[in-house]
Formats: sequence, C-alpha cells, structure tokens
Amino acid sequence: MAMFQEFIQQNEDRDGVRFSWNLWPSSRLEATRLVVPVSCLFTPLKECPDLPPVQYEPVLCGRPNCRAVLNPLCQVDFRAKIWACNFCFQRNPFPPTYAGISEVNQPAELMPQFSTIEYIIQRGPPTPLIFLYVVDICLEEEDLQALKESLQMSLSLLPPNALVGLITFGRMVQVHELSCEGISKSYVFRGTKDLSAKQIQEMLGLMKPAPAGQPGRPPAAQEMHFFLCRFLQPVHKVDMNLTDLLGELQRDPWPVSQGKRPLRSTGIALSIAVGLLEGTFPNTGARVMLFTGGPPTQGPGMVVGDELKTPIRSWHDIQKDNARHLKKATKYYEALANRAAANGHCIDIYACALDQTGLLEMKCCSNLTGGHIVMGDSFNTSLFKQTFQRVFSKDYNNEFRMAFGATLEVKTSRELKVSGAIGPCVSLNSKGPCVSENEMGVGGTSQWKVCSLNPSTTLAMYFEVVNQHNAPVPQGGRGAIQFVTQYQHSSTQRRIRVTTIARNWADVQSQMQHIESSFDQEASAVLMARLAVFRAESEEGPDVLRWLDRQLIRLCQKFGQFNKDDPASFRLSESLSLYPQFMFHLRRSPFLQVFNNSPDESSYYRHHFMRQDLTQSLIMIQPILYSYSFYGPPEPVLLDSSSILPDRILLMDTFFQLVIYHGETIAQWRKAGYQEMPEYENFKQLLQAPLDDAQEILQTRFPMPRYVDTEHGGSQARFLLSKVNPSQTHNNLYAWGQVSFAQVTSFALYKSLSCFNWRKAVIP
Repeated sequence: MAMFQEFIQQNEDRDGVRFSWNLWPSSRLEATRLVVPVSCLFTPLKECPDLPPVQYEPVLCGRPNCRAVLNPLCQVDFRAKIWACNFCFQRNPFPPTYAGISEVNQPAELMPQFSTIEYIIQRGPPTPLIFLYVVDICLEEEDLQALKESLQMSLSLLPPNALVGLITFGRMVQVHELSCEGISKSYVFRGTKDLSAKQIQEMLGLMKPAPAGQPGRPPAAQEMHFFLCRFLQPVHKVDMNLTDLLGELQRDPWPVSQGKRPLRSTGIALSIAVGLLEGTFPNTGARVMLFTGGPPTQGPGMVVGDELKTPIRSWHDIQKDNARHLKKATKYYEALANRAAANGHCIDIYACALDQTGLLEMKCCSNLTGGHIVMGDSFNTSLFKQTFQRVFSKDYNNEFRMAFGATLEVKTSRELKVSGAIGPCVSLNSKGPCVSENEMGVGGTSQWKVCSLNPSTTLAMYFEVVNQHNAPVPQGGRGAIQFVTQYQHSSTQRRIRVTTIARNWADVQSQMQHIESSFDQEASAVLMARLAVFRAESEEGPDVLRWLDRQLIRLCQKFGQFNKDDPASFRLSESLSLYPQFMFHLRRSPFLQVFNNSPDESSYYRHHFMRQDLTQSLIMIQPILYSYSFYGPPEPVLLDSSSILPDRILLMDTFFQLVIYHGETIAQWRKAGYQEMPEYENFKQLLQAPLDDAQEILQTRFPMPRYVDTEHGGSQARFLLSKVNPSQTHNNLYAWGQVSFAQVTSFALYKSLSCFNWRKAVIP
C-alpha cells in the first residue's frame, strides 16, 4: 500500500495525473465489475520547476491516423536511427537533426524522467493577449465606483503589449473607441435587437465594402490594423486614456421607476463582445470579462422582467416549469459560448449582487470556454477585489498563470479507448480508432478545445478497456495513454506539452489483491463525483443520488468483507476505507443538494468543482476540520458533531468558506477578556493560531473564500453545523439504531472509521 501511495504521489508531481486504478484489469468484463471506471484526473499545465521547455518541435509518428509523439516508452534502434511507435507499432526514421543520437546521447523526450515534456513552437508570428472588459453601468453609485477602481488597477497588471477593449451596457450597449485623443467616442446599439456576427462587424466597420461581385469580405491583413486599433489597443498606448475613460463612467442615465428593475442588455453586450473578437482575432487568446450587478432584464438572454413584483426564478419554479425565460435564455447563451469556444475565446463572469444575477442561464459561457465565475455581494468587498487581482497572478518565471486557445488530444494503446472528458472543455468531434462508443461526459471524440487554462485546471478523463475476456494480454504487458496539449502561452508563444504514461495490465483471477491495493480512493471519489455532478445537470436529483448509492453498494459488495445480517462486521481494506465517507459527504454537498441554495449558487459551486485539482476538490467534498486546544498542536478531527467541544476552537475549510468556531467555554472566556490579561498569554496564543492559519489560506486561494468568525450559539455557526455529520442529536447521543445495508456502507461506516489526516497525505 505504501509503495502505491509513493508511486501515485510521484506521478502526480511529475505528470499531473491521478488514476482511479494503477493496475488495469486486462478485459472489458473485469473492468466493468470493478464499478469505478478506469479514469484519471489530468492537470495539463501542472506547475513543475524541473520541466524547462525545449526549443524544438516534437517528432511525430508517420502513420496518418496515429501521429503520436516520440516518448520514453518507444522502442529505439540507435544504430539504424529508427524508432517504433508504442501506440501503433509503426517504425519511423528519426529526422536529420537527430543524426548524433546514441545510447549515451539521448534527446530529452527519450529519458524516463521526461514522461512530460514541453516544446516551444518557433514558427508563426506571436499573437497578443486580448482583454475585453464588458461593464454593467446599472450599478449603485458606490458599487460602480469600486468596480472602476478595480478595473483601473487591473490595467497596471496587464503586459504592455496586451490589447484591451471596453464595452459598457445598461439599457443601451456602447462599444468604446480607444484611439480618440481627448474625446470620448462610442458606437451605441439597442439592447433589444439581436444582431448576427456579420451585422455587428459591419456596423462597427470591421468589414470593408467589397468590389462588385465580391460580397462582404474581411479586410486584407495589411488593411486590418486600421480597423482593429479603434476598439482594441495595446495597453501602453491607451493606459492614460482608458484610465480617464473608466474614471468618467457614469451610471446608466435612463430613469428607473419605483418598483422596477434597471434594464440590463447583458445578452446583447456579450453578443457584441463575441462578434467583435470573432471578426478581429479568431483563434487568438482572448478574455471577455463580464462584470454584472444584476439579472438581464431585456432583449435576448433576459432572465426576468423589469417588474420587481415578479421574483427571479427559484428551484421550485424550475421544477414546476414556471421559469418562463429559462430555456430561451439558456439556449441563447449556449450559442454564444459555442461561438466563443470555436475561436478560442474565454468568457469570465464577475457577478456581484445581493439577489441572483442569472448565473444559471449564463454559466455555459464560462463552463464551455474555461472562463472564471466569481460571485459576491458587492464589487466593494475585499472578496471581489482580491479575487479579481489574483486573476493576474504570476508564476516563478514572472509570467501570467493563464494560457489560451488550448486543444487537448488523447491517444491510447489498442486495448483502451477514450469514453469522454468532464471539465471546462468542448468537443472537437475528432473521430478515430481510439474513440469509444460508450460515452461518459463529453464523449464521441479524442480531441477537446479548452479556451483557457491555468496551473490548477483539471479535467476528468474516462476510458474503456476494450480487450476481450478470451484474448488475454501477454504477461508483463502495459497499456499506454498520451495527452498532447497545444496552447498559447501567456508570453504569446505557441507551446505543446506532451504527457505519456503507462500502467501494467493485471489478471483479475490471480492478481485481485494487487488491483485492490492500486486503488486511488481520493482520485476515484473526485472522478465519481464529477460523473454525478455532470448527470445532475440533466437528471433529477433523487435519481443521481440513487445512482451514486448503487455504485457505492456494488463497490462494497465487490471488495468488502462482512458477515450476513451483521452490519458491525463490515470491513474495507486500507486502500478503500475512506471512499465511503467521501460519498457520504458528497451526497450532502451543494453540488448534489439544491436545498437552501439558489439556482445561481448551485451553478457557482458546480462550476468550481468541475475544474479544480484533486486537493481542492476533496476539500469541497469533505471539508477539513482542525481542532485547536491547550493540550497540544492543532490536529485534524472528524467532520462530525462529536468534534464540537466547549474547550476547543475549530477551523473548517470548505473551499468556499473559512469558518473559525469558538466552543462555548472558549467564547465565554473571550467575552470576559481573558486574552488581554498577561497571566493568560497562552489563551491569547490559542485564539491567534487559527487566525494565522486562516490568513495563510486566504492569501493564496482562488476565488477568495468567505471568512466567517463565529462561536457557540452564534447565528453564523450554521455554516459549521450544516457540514458536520449529525451523529449526536437531542434524541440519540451515541447510538445509531437500525439501519439498512445501503446506509451502513454510505453512512454508518463513516462513524466507525478512525481519524485519518488525508489532507497531509495529499499535500506534501
């Protein structure tokens, strides 16, 4: 077991890959019986200081339907200068530049430690980064002022050669020209009229009139600069001008009657932004950054009418089919998202309001393009300001932690096929020999478009073992998978990162114990959770929970040891012991339970869960609970009501919230002011310890979590009480009563598990 844990950790650090099973069953039938599919969490841009990019292009297999990249798993004949592809077994000659290779002089891509390697592509002109701000001006004066200051601050964080543009919207939509010196000039569009991409480009003058017989054509490359410079300008040229323009922005001048909502043309504003980038910089890295303070209330994409007496849709309305704008608005934003994704442009949504802002309908804009969603109460809070600042954070090379316009291609050996992916991606509909007919997530393809990536963006990849039961894999055989990620780096270079991994095939009859030991319960919990959340988007909640329960019961039947009619005898091996408690907390999580959450909040939580890496995803599923006391250093405790004690301080990290909870006795001492007395210095240090730990998390997490400081009996103690397992109630302090087998596996087993600091097992 320890050997597998070390192997798993090394592979994650080097390749950004965590597999559900690290020994693969050698037939389709046996793979199906394992319940959890052969699958992995893959972080394409995993930060690795020991991975310097190489300054040449990858060597590809010559077979047209393979085109795999040369890697350490290939067989190489150094004398004949030939290599055999480990996916299709085609023999390929090395290019002339490799003439000097030998056993002692190997290129990096053949060395075992470079199972992940990154290539810098020298050909082609560098392409600029583009940031297009789309700003709601129907905000309250205080909110608008805070947003303007944040936008002005962001200009100082952009690279000087990045292109920047500005669109503002209220009842009307204004596209601002940035090339005008000393005068503000903008193109104004009605917020109620839907326009095609071609109409938008013609109205903005992005298409030159063509000679007779040649209908509207895009301007030639040498003519393009004149048209582009009006709306998208390099930061170093318009920094002062744009700063002044932002500072002069006023609230939407159209009056808002009492009992009415402001008229927001969010749908048209986004459509114009997508159309502008489509006509000027297709297939170039760009961010559309939407800042909105309320729901769209007019035109295409409207979510609710302008009458305040008509509340915005709730989950109850959706279930009863009373949300009249939902389907039409969702369809509209999906069309915009697909257009943006086709051109490699991502859409960020920064929604700050006390009421809902239409995230449920607009979520596809960010989910499909890899953009950020940030939700808050106001643009004037530190939660928004610091989160927005972290969008522009830089890595150890002083470059943005963001990449654009990526395509991810997966290649598999013959015994495997790829079933699909779940994450911030869209299908490129690339059919091939390694594409499975059994789809899971976004399937039916071996290539996906990921318009925006950062070092924590993680996709869940699902595979199908297609080897037949009566055709055994030779002893010692290995299955291989190659991930090829092409993307635009924030330095404007084109790069290709190639990760090639292999796992041994195992015969279930003779090696079942080894297969069980190879189970990665943390990765499997997240992979199954992603499947459940993906299903929850299109299926009824109770159906998803029943599916999740059935999968857990099947897994426990397969690997558990128990005596019939004796729940207390149930045991799982160490490699599976934590999995049921993850499933228990997943069932109660906001990703599957919509009670007490608005549709917008559920969309926000699901958005972040579907893109975060394994560590953060586990925190979302099962929050971390640390206990602080006088009896020793902080220690992790079970997320259970029995951990709430009068003389303890608890720190709970749910990813979205950081909660510091003071027990009843601690709270009384704090109110009495004991921490101010010199003789109680140790109590002062105890109060300070969770604050210091919380501050460390607050400084690095994206998005910044909500910070809650509460105590026993406090109104905000609900944040903690809603997450802990309610093992102790006023009726029953310790006993569990009569429970079914399904409850034993998914609920009671959690109580019997010993405290295990999985966080330290995951975070080195």
